[in-house]
Amino acid sequence: MLRATLLTAFIVALVAGFGCSQYRTTGGDAQASAAKLQNQAETTVERFKTEDPSLATFFENSYGYAVFPEVAKGAAGIGAAHGEGVVYERGAMVGTTTLTQGTIGAQLGGQTYSEIIFFEDDATLERFKQGDVEFSAQASAVAAAEGASANADYDAGVAVFTLNQSGLMFEASIGGQKFTFTPN
Repeated sequence: MLRATLLTAFIVALVAGFGCSQYRTTGGDAQASAAKLQNQAETTVERFKTEDPSLATFFENSYGYAVFPEVAKGAAGIGAAHGEGVVYERGAMVGTTTLTQGTIGAQLGGQTYSEIIFFEDDATLERFKQGDVEFSAQASAVAAAEGASANADYDAGVAVFTLNQSGLMFEASIGGQKFTFTPN
């Protein structure tokens, strides 16, 4: 039991460190890091639009959206994920965000994926900025693919789309995602 707990702690630390290290800044590098994250977010938006052109409707009609270019996830019974992203309001960048996820259950593996959360209205985006948007790690996320978003809709003011990058994850777990927001 101790061995499994130590292995799980190692995986959680590794995922958290990997997820955080991509955008970690030293000294006066904060602006360069923010610019890099914004460029990656814009590239991620284009990838999503290429995978599913019908997502254009969400980009055009949502009040705002959060783009996580890369979320790193690992699990061995207990899982963790972390990613950093950019928040847009009416098409303009208004800040950065972090995603932290914890899960427990039958799960093993590691993967990276991109995620976009669309906000239906101003009230939902404001709740997100205040840290009041939290949901199940597997709640209503739609895998971006040709036409997948055509029948997707908002649930409690948000619509979530993911795009797998790499890795393999076996998972039957429960948990949740929590977000922080830092304005520009």
